[in-house]
Amino acid sequence: MELQNITGVIGGLAFFLFGMTVLSSGLKNVTGDKLEKVLQKMTDHPLKGLILGAVITIAMQSSSALTVMLVGLVNSGIMTLSQTVGVIMGSNIGTTLTAWILSLSGVKTDNVILSLMKPEHFAPILALCGVILLMAAKKKKLRELGFVLVGFAVLMQGMEMMSNSLAPLAEMPEFANLLTAFSNPLLGVLIGMLFTGVIQSSAASVGVLQSLSLTGQVSYGVAIPIIMGQNIGTCVTALISSIGVSKNAKRVSVIHVSFNVIGTLIGLGIYFLCKWGFRLALLDEMITPFAIALFHSIFNVATTLILLPFSKILVRIAERIIKEDGAGKAFLDDRLLLSPAFAAAECRRKTCVILEKAGSSFCMAMDLQKDSDSNLREQLNQSEEEVDEMVAVCNRFLVRLSEEDVSSKESSMIADMIHNLGDMERISDYSLALSGAVRKMHKNEASDHERVKEILEPINRKLGEILLSLTKTYENQEQETANDLLVEAANLVTQIKRIKKKNLRMLRERKVRAESSVYLSDYLTICRRVSEHCANIAESLCVRDVLPGGTLPGPAAAR
Repeated sequence: MELQNITGVIGGLAFFLFGMTVLSSGLKNVTGDKLEKVLQKMTDHPLKGLILGAVITIAMQSSSALTVMLVGLVNSGIMTLSQTVGVIMGSNIGTTLTAWILSLSGVKTDNVILSLMKPEHFAPILALCGVILLMAAKKKKLRELGFVLVGFAVLMQGMEMMSNSLAPLAEMPEFANLLTAFSNPLLGVLIGMLFTGVIQSSAASVGVLQSLSLTGQVSYGVAIPIIMGQNIGTCVTALISSIGVSKNAKRVSVIHVSFNVIGTLIGLGIYFLCKWGFRLALLDEMITPFAIALFHSIFNVATTLILLPFSKILVRIAERIIKEDGAGKAFLDDRLLLSPAFAAAECRRKTCVILEKAGSSFCMAMDLQKDSDSNLREQLNQSEEEVDEMVAVCNRFLVRLSEEDVSSKESSMIADMIHNLGDMERISDYSLALSGAVRKMHKNEASDHERVKEILEPINRKLGEILLSLTKTYENQEQETANDLLVEAANLVTQIKRIKKKNLRMLRERKVRAESSVYLSDYLTICRRVSEHCANIAESLCVRDVLPGGTLPGPAAAR
């Protein structure tokens, strides 16, 4: 084999892997928002998970990337371990699509229409369309589609380069001798596993095998064990991603490995039976790219159908191997960044949790005004620490997410979340400040408790309603309700200002005690600030230029 052929194989493999990466990245960006909606529909039923796993893998063109995402989802507590089993099985089926597309390169026909179906004929056309979209399209989605088309064309060019460079091997007796060594099924499984583990893509590994088959020297007996080993090789990425996660998340990788290992063992058993039991002559015949795609699909589908009824057993195997769940769940896992659209949506759901916790804490602090309970104070301290920690995690996650290739819509969402988190954290901080003000109020015997309670009761009730409504509005993205909340918060700020002015006038006229006036003023100031933070969050949902019924500082004022 000449140096030109060797460099051609290396270059072809490089083009193939690069094209696969570009194709996968483009598909994830094009289908990112749809991917998030699909995962939201996840249920405990393995069959539905199976279908969703296949669909998502086809969209992402990477079963390894999906498994890494599953590790992150379980580590964040978004999914349960049992929900991942069907998805993992489905991902193996989803990987077969690439092999079918690549198998078209082996089609030999004089028919013009059928000839156009060959990738080397339609790939240049797709490449041209992709380049036009990249250069002329203004919408990000169309440019991402351009990346998909160009990625596929580069992938096919790599496939063509490898096929042409490997063609001389058909006439080399050394190559035939090498393939004879691979006729050992266990060695074939090992080769398939190692090669796939190195390049971390079973689709690419199958593509290389299809290129080799075009030499006409690869038999069914050699190719089948390699295909089985390729399924195990895809587990390497998931195993690496499970480092440093909770025990339950590690079990996702164990399920992935055990599923593929058990499937390979079953496949090898049938292979041995056909080879040495029935002496099947087909195993000595030369395999084609189409036959490789066919067996790859049959093997993955059959393995899934056999093991699907034993989903719970796979979970128990994982729990037996990883016995203790000592580590806690991550609030947000960086593995979710594999799909920026999904990561942005999930981060927003976490901000809903933070807002709910911050709002509940402040309502709890207002309740202290009626009944000063030391247990409630301890809960407030713990809640405030939890909110601070969650906000810090979200901020770090959003910074990482902003560095990814996100759409303009997601970029705007990230900016809003960063600002909203500041408002949420301040609401939580003010719950402690309010607790301190109430404690001073209760300790001072000279303060006019009854008068203060009478003044604060409507303020507390209204602010509690705003906080509760804001949590629901923020979660459901209700624009009209956000408008109403913006007005209500503005009106409450105006009401608090009016009460503070009246309180100051009464103090000057010596109609109230000084201590009572000071504590009331502190309390009202905190409530005003929280109202402004609520308005900021509502304004991020629906900005209005004119606020009827009162005036309100700009969003930055309360920050």
